[in-house]
Amino acid sequence: MKVLIPIDGSMAANRAVDHVIASVTWLKEIPQVCLLNVQWKLASGNVKLFINQDTINDYYREQGMAALVEARARLDAAGLAYNYHISVGTPAEAIMQYAQEQQVDQIVISAHGQETLSDLLLGSVASKVAQLAKMPVLLVK
Repeated sequence: MKVLIPIDGSMAANRAVDHVIASVTWLKEIPQVCLLNVQWKLASGNVKLFINQDTINDYYREQGMAALVEARARLDAAGLAYNYHISVGTPAEAIMQYAQEQQVDQIVISAHGQETLSDLLLGSVASKVAQLAKMPVLLVK
């Protein structure tokens, strides 16, 4: 079983990690865990006139790795193997794209994360993922 856990660096996202760790005892097989952090794409156009693409990519990588620190530490402490990936784009769409590419069996996502005003107005990333997903989505509070 392959499980995708989107991680935004919030305590709520880490509860999703804790849920997967706790579920190992009653699952038939130890899941393959995939952590995914999605970085919002920086404004394009004129930004690239002042900042080169390598610097932008370094920024995405640094921010993504910072968001993954706690989740990785929890999985390491539990002795559960995982892989991780940092994507750039719109969170719900990037999560779904990665889930399809990796052929995950389930997405375990926090119902509340680092929401912005637009998330509150347009609906959370978790609800968008639940609407778009073709595989089971477990929302963790």
